[in-house]
Amino acid sequence: MKTRMIRRLIVGGMAIALLFSTVAVFGQQVNASRHPNLAAAQDFISRAIDKVSAAQHANGFDMGGHAAKAKDLLQQAYHEIGLAAQAANH
Repeated sequence: MKTRMIRRLIVGGMAIALLFSTVAVFGQQVNASRHPNLAAAQDFISRAIDKVSAAQHANGFDMGGHAAKAKDLLQQAYHEIGLAAQAANH
């Protein structure tokens, strides 16, 4: 019973964390009609973040912090692509 409750708390916490990371990532989405290649790159990054999250879940979130760091770096790349599109717009 106690283990089940702890597991639910962990899964719930990770779902909330995923939601917040998704909101943070999609805040600077590139306009696909103006920059189709940059928008495609952002789409690939979003998919990669989803796959890393799935890997974390499948491995009980025991990946030595490396998966979390990879997701942080992917989010940084997503943001930089948004900045590249803004720079190209000027």
